[in-house]
Amino acid sequence: MGKLVSTIFVTLDGVYQAPGGPQEDTRDGFPHGGWVFPYADEDFGRFIDDVFGRVGAFLLGRRTYDIFASYWPKVTDPDDPVAGPLNRLPKYVPSSTLAEPGWSGTTVLRGDLAKEVTALKEHTDGEVQTHGSGALVQSLLDLGLVDTVHLLTFPVVLGTGRRFFADGAAPAAFRHTGGRVTARGVSIQSYDVAGRPEYGSFDLPEEA
Repeated sequence: MGKLVSTIFVTLDGVYQAPGGPQEDTRDGFPHGGWVFPYADEDFGRFIDDVFGRVGAFLLGRRTYDIFASYWPKVTDPDDPVAGPLNRLPKYVPSSTLAEPGWSGTTVLRGDLAKEVTALKEHTDGEVQTHGSGALVQSLLDLGLVDTVHLLTFPVVLGTGRRFFADGAAPAAFRHTGGRVTARGVSIQSYDVAGRPEYGSFDLPEEA
């Protein structure tokens, strides 16, 4: 049975919108697209290559799928560590509007999300990976289907944009499993989902 692993890029103020380019996602007039680019270095690249080396299938939100499908099929080198797996391996997209996906190996999931993704995990060798797809990942976290989150935090504050853990996110606890900081200051931290949060108190004991 495969694990469901999310890799998500966020700013210091939690924005995940349009990390890759100015026109990637301009919803709500977002003017800051492409904020990852100045921080890409060898450390960052090695981590991404390692992640894609463990993938068995991709599960992508509709917006991320459209962005990927417009770019990665044009990278035809089968040995490219990102394009190779993306073009070769199965891709799944939960959508009620995607009628005829043009990217080879794409399956549209139209049924119950929990059942479809549970079945996908059961029948996949290796990791079922989401990249970006913030709204989808939030739904999967709410359903208890995410196993691991790779959270890459970039040293920039944007002030506006869609935030990954926004108000209304389901409470969840995480167990830290590893991390590093790149030469350009990107904090790469990995967490396994660990159920619900626990609570306590630092109240001082009452005087006798």
